[in-house]
Amino acid sequence: MLCVLSAGAVAAPALRPLPRLTGPIELDGRPDEAAWRAVAPVPLTEYAPTYHGAPAERSEVRVAYDDDALYAAGWFYDREPDGIRVNSLYRDRWNGDDAFAIYVDAFNDNTTAKWFGITPAAMRFDVLVSQDGAGTNDSWDGYWDARTSITDEGWFAEVRIPFSTLGFQTIDGRAVMGLTVTRLVSRTGERVTFPDIDPRFEFRAPSQAQDVSVDGVRTRTPIHLTPYVLTGFTRRVERDPTNGSVRTFDELEPDVGADLRYALSSTLTLDLTANTDFAQVEADEQQVALDRFPLFFPEKRRFFQEGSGVFEFPTTGGGQLFHSRRIGLTEDRRPVPVLGGARLVGRAGAWDVGVLDMQTGAQDMLPSENFGVLRLRRSVFNPHSMVGLMATSRVSGDQYNAALGADGDFRVVGDHYLTLKGAGTIDDTESDDADVASRGLFQARWQHRVQRGPQYTVEAQRVGADYRPEVGFLPRSDVTTANAVGNWFFYTDRNPYLRRVYPGALAFQTWRNGDGAPESGQWAAWVQWDTKAGGGGWIEPKLFHEDVVEPFTIGDTTIPAGKYTFADLQLVFSMPAGDRLRTDVDLRAGTFFDGTRVQGIVTPTWNVSQHLELGASYQLTRLRFGERDQGDDIQLGRLQIRFALDARASANAFVQYSSTEDRLDLNVRLRYNFAEGTDLWLVYDEGLLTDRDVEAGMPRLPVSASRAVIAKCSYTFHL
Repeated sequence: MLCVLSAGAVAAPALRPLPRLTGPIELDGRPDEAAWRAVAPVPLTEYAPTYHGAPAERSEVRVAYDDDALYAAGWFYDREPDGIRVNSLYRDRWNGDDAFAIYVDAFNDNTTAKWFGITPAAMRFDVLVSQDGAGTNDSWDGYWDARTSITDEGWFAEVRIPFSTLGFQTIDGRAVMGLTVTRLVSRTGERVTFPDIDPRFEFRAPSQAQDVSVDGVRTRTPIHLTPYVLTGFTRRVERDPTNGSVRTFDELEPDVGADLRYALSSTLTLDLTANTDFAQVEADEQQVALDRFPLFFPEKRRFFQEGSGVFEFPTTGGGQLFHSRRIGLTEDRRPVPVLGGARLVGRAGAWDVGVLDMQTGAQDMLPSENFGVLRLRRSVFNPHSMVGLMATSRVSGDQYNAALGADGDFRVVGDHYLTLKGAGTIDDTESDDADVASRGLFQARWQHRVQRGPQYTVEAQRVGADYRPEVGFLPRSDVTTANAVGNWFFYTDRNPYLRRVYPGALAFQTWRNGDGAPESGQWAAWVQWDTKAGGGGWIEPKLFHEDVVEPFTIGDTTIPAGKYTFADLQLVFSMPAGDRLRTDVDLRAGTFFDGTRVQGIVTPTWNVSQHLELGASYQLTRLRFGERDQGDDIQLGRLQIRFALDARASANAFVQYSSTEDRLDLNVRLRYNFAEGTDLWLVYDEGLLTDRDVEAGMPRLPVSASRAVIAKCSYTFHL
C-alpha cells in the first residue's frame, strides 16, 4: 500500500478571507477611491535578488472583490521614475518591462493557475500555468481588463478579473482559491511577492499560493458568441510527379464560421466551434533537426488553449499522450479544414474535467477524421497529490486508433514526489502478437522539487513496439529509458553580482527493447548561474553515445549506420531581460558522430521604443566529416519586427530562412483590436524558393512557392 503523507516542509498559511469592496471602483489606473483606502494592503516580501532583503522600491498591493469580479490595485513607487521599463506596447508580449502579476488557482488544486500580467503601459499578458509552475501556455487569452498611470512618484495599476473568466467552485456560498501577487522592477531584477515564497520554489507555483476565500459572490453563466467573416486569395505551386510540369493553384477563399463559449456553471465551460479558422495564428518557428527523431512544435491556435493544462499527460523524452496539433494539421504542418467541434473544461465536484471532440474535413488525399479526448483528474491523500485518467481516439473510416492512460502524482513526504504513469494503445494496424507490454508505456519518477539545496529527478520508462498514440506525440518507441538529473542550488546573497549558482549533472540512457543494446546515452556536468540583474548562463561539457541502426540525413550530409561516441562543450550567456538592447549567446563545439560540429546561436533584441521592437535569431551549424569528405553549413535565420501604435493597433512581420529547406518565409499580420474578442486581421504569407538550380529535364520552379493574402474580422457578442 502506498503511504502518502500530507506534511510539507513549509506549513500552509491559514485561510485569508478577501475583503469585499465597500463602494464603486472606476477602472482608470488611479486607485484613489475611498473603497480602496478601506482595503488593507497585503504583506509583501522580497523574493529576489535577496530573499527577505529590504526592497529598494516601495510597493503596496490591495486585493478585493465584489459580486462579479476580483479586483487588484498596485501603488508601485519608484525613486527613479525615468528608469521605469516600458519596452513594448505589444499585446501578450512581456519584453523586459516592469510588471505586476496576479496568479489565481481558481480551483485550489495546487497544480494549475491563470496568470494575469500588466506593465506600466497597461499592456496585458495572460498565461495558463500547469504542472505546479513547470508548464506555461502564453497563447491563452481571457476576458479581463486593466488600467495604469505613470507619475513622477512611480506607476499605479488597477485590474478587474471577472469571476466568469476565473471559474471557481463554491461550497456553502464560499469559494476558496489560491492567490499570488508579485511586482517586478525590471532594471534591477527586484521582485516582491505575496505570500512569502521561499526561492526554493517557483514564485508562480500554485502550490505556494495563499489560500483566500470570497463569500456570497454571484454565479454568472455568460455566453460569448464570436462569428467571423474571412476573404482572401491563396496561391500554391506544385510539381507534377508524373511529368515534372509545374502547376499553379489559385483560390479565392470567402468563408464564415463561429465560436461559442458558454459557462454551464461557475466551474464548467463549454466551447463550440463551426468551420474553425486559424488564419491569424503566428507562423511556427523553423527548427533544425540534428538527430533522427521528430521535432516538436508547440500549439498556438487559440481554440485549443482554454483548459490546456487539464489535457496534459507528458511522458519522458518530450512525449505527450495528447497533442492538439494532430488536429487540423498534417505531418508537414499544412492546414486541414476543421469542420467543427466541442470542448468542455472545468471542474465537476472533486474532478478536473476535459472533453474534446473535433471533426476535420477531407482534403486532397487525406480523408475526413474524428478526434476525441477525455481527461479526468482529482486530488487524493493531500492537496498536493492527484490521480487521473485520459482517453483519446482517432477515427477515419475503417481506420482507428485509441489510447487509454492513467497517472498519479503523489507528494510522499516534504518536497519529495512519486509520479506513476501507464498508457496503452490499440489500432487497426497492430500485429497479431501484440500484448499489453508491446502496446503500452510505463513510467515511474522520483523527484525532489525545490530550488534551494539539492534538487533531483530519477526516472525510468518503457515504451512498447506497438504503442502508437496517434493523437499524441512520441519521439521514439520500443525502448526503455533510465534518467537521472540533479542540481544543487547555492544562493549568494552577499555577492553583488550573482544571485545563485547551481552546479548539476545528468545521466540519460536508452536501450532498445528488442536486443537490449544501448541506443542512446548522454552524460553531462555543468555550472549554471543567475545574476541579480536578471541575466545568467552556464558552461557544460557533455558526452554522447549513439547506436544508429539505419542511416539518416542532416542537411546535405548522411550519418551512416554504426556506433558512435562523441563529446562537446557548450557555453551559454544571457543578458538581463530588462535591458533594451540585449542578446543571448549559445556556443558549442566538439566531435559529432564520426565528424565535428561547431555551432553558434545569437538572439539579439532591441526595444527601439515602446512602439517598436526588433528581434532576430541566427543559428550556424558547421558539420564536417573528413573521412567521408562530407560537410554542411546549416543556417537558420529569423527576423521579427513588432510594431504597436497603441494598445489596439499592432503589426508583426516575421521573416525566416532555412538552408535545409532552401526557403525564405514571410508572415505579416496587422491587427486592430476593438475589444476583447473583437478583431480585424490582415494577414500576408509568402514562401520564396532560394535554391534556383534546375534539375536535369525539369523546368525551373517559380520564386514564389506559395502566397496568401487574407482579411478576417471577428466580433464577440457578450450575451
